[in-house]
Amino acid sequence: VNWDGSGPIYDGHGNQIWDGIGLQPAQAASLAQASGLPQSTAPVGAKAYIVNLKDGDKVKSPFKVVFGLTGMGIAPAGVEKEDTGHHHLLINNSLEGPALLANIPADDKHVHFGKGQTEVMVQLPPGRHVLQLVLGDHNHIPHVPPIVSEKITVMVE
Repeated sequence: VNWDGSGPIYDGHGNQIWDGIGLQPAQAASLAQASGLPQSTAPVGAKAYIVNLKDGDKVKSPFKVVFGLTGMGIAPAGVEKEDTGHHHLLINNSLEGPALLANIPADDKHVHFGKGQTEVMVQLPPGRHVLQLVLGDHNHIPHVPPIVSEKITVMVE
């Protein structure tokens, strides 16, 4: 189950560090740091979203994906600035549990935009594909709480 702002978060060793109840994001980040994995906090109400596509859209490849973000700013990877991050586009994949406390992988299912890009042309084969944004901090680690968009499914014709 994808983390939606409720429920527990675990560290890289399977230890629950945030039950999602009663802890403020800064407290959860302190616990994450105690586990040896540095994480940045995100302000309450911050959201990532895909601007130009909606769930169920039919597209022709290549197609444009425009990234949206409210409540935070964009900064390139490696730039440590409070309440900022950079986008990662997940394609036919998700980050769950301990993966939310580690560096986001860089591969064809986890596309990094470490220069602060806010849109991309995506080339995918025909068929059903699931897209989701995850905001990463200066070290490509999701914030606490994670800033993730809703998953959308597109049909590539």
